[in-house]
Amino acid sequence: MIRPAGCGVKADRRICLIPLSNARARREADYSGGMDRITGVQLFIRVVESGSFSKAAAEFGITQPTATKALAAIEQRLGARLLHRSTRGVTPTELGALYYDKCKVIAREIDEADNLVSLQQSRVGGQLRISTSVAFGRRVLTPLALRFMLEHSDINLDLSFDDRYVNLVEQGIDIALRMGRLADSSLGARYLGTNPWLVAGSPAYLARAGVPVRPADLTRHACLVYSSVQGDDRWQFTDAQNQGHTVAVQGPLRSNSLSAVLDAARAGHGLAALPWYVAREAVADGSLRPVLEGFALPVQELHAVYPSPKLVPSKVAAFIAFLQAALDERWWERAM
Repeated sequence: MIRPAGCGVKADRRICLIPLSNARARREADYSGGMDRITGVQLFIRVVESGSFSKAAAEFGITQPTATKALAAIEQRLGARLLHRSTRGVTPTELGALYYDKCKVIAREIDEADNLVSLQQSRVGGQLRISTSVAFGRRVLTPLALRFMLEHSDINLDLSFDDRYVNLVEQGIDIALRMGRLADSSLGARYLGTNPWLVAGSPAYLARAGVPVRPADLTRHACLVYSSVQGDDRWQFTDAQNQGHTVAVQGPLRSNSLSAVLDAARAGHGLAALPWYVAREAVADGSLRPVLEGFALPVQELHAVYPSPKLVPSKVAAFIAFLQAALDERWWERAM
């Protein structure tokens, strides 16, 4: 005799095991250890309103026995009968009716809380805390942030500028703008573009000391060192043939402030390696002249990072999209 799948014969009685769907089986497994109180409240409400365990169970994607067991557990925990069960259906007892009224209030509060979170998550508004380095924050981020505020009047910005590493989660930062390659982490990240560097000196310095034509010439020049970059006094270049050139440099000034290095270069104290966005105005007004233009310094990547790659708030996503549009190709050559 051919038996249906899942059927067997035991004591002359056929037993057919009808498998649950995967999703339903998972829900049954989740509830097998007991239903959480909020879900229990929601199930109780639907049983009362539908007058049926089977209808309520179907809405929750569970079996009727599981629903019956869950409501019996609530009654046992409370030490009171909440439901009258009969062949005509299910109705609340006097205590069950009072419990139902309170449960409806709780369910409405939960719905309102969910709606509030969803609204805040989708709204481009509220406080947006942004962190970046001092020079980038003052010269690039601030003018961009002010433009963003004009487009989104419900946004309140909290701008924090610090050249030290900032822990986003501990300090409650929504977005940090970071230069260089990112370490592997649980943070969300979005690539924004590149941050190129150049070597430049004042016309007076170049007239006095000469114009370098190859990286090796820097050993005979006064070089102004920015100390917050790895390998700060060893400048690395790549030529047109993609060959690397590393030069150990020295000079009269070493500083962790890009503004100080820029000011020293404009005053004629030597050559400086600077991000283009820092040197742009000085190059535009002629107070600095780029040199070694046939050799490229390492280009830094620019990223927006945020606490989690999942469930990104709309205000964060909107600001990142704004930055991606603003920091397009060769953004460093123009005022923000």
